[in-house]
Amino acid sequence: MSRRCELTGKGPLTGNNVSHANNKTKRRYLPNLQDVTLQSDVLGRSFRFRVSSAALRTVDHRGGLDQFMAKAKDETLSVDALKVKKDILKAQATA
Repeated sequence: MSRRCELTGKGPLTGNNVSHANNKTKRRYLPNLQDVTLQSDVLGRSFRFRVSSAALRTVDHRGGLDQFMAKAKDETLSVDALKVKKDILKAQATA
């Protein structure tokens, strides 16, 4: 399982631990990923994603999964999230 957000594409960053003696050792900064279930109002069902907490706040801010997917760029979404986005856009077009 990769340590990458399925909605924003946020992944690990690298940096240094710096000691008091100014010794530097490599380290990784991992995103705060959570397993969440998000509800789609248009499709009337829920989807499971592995999402960073920053992305979860963005989904809430935009008004839910449907509105988030409408504005999301295809490059940042995972393969599963892209399928959900296409289903949501198709359902919105017919409604």
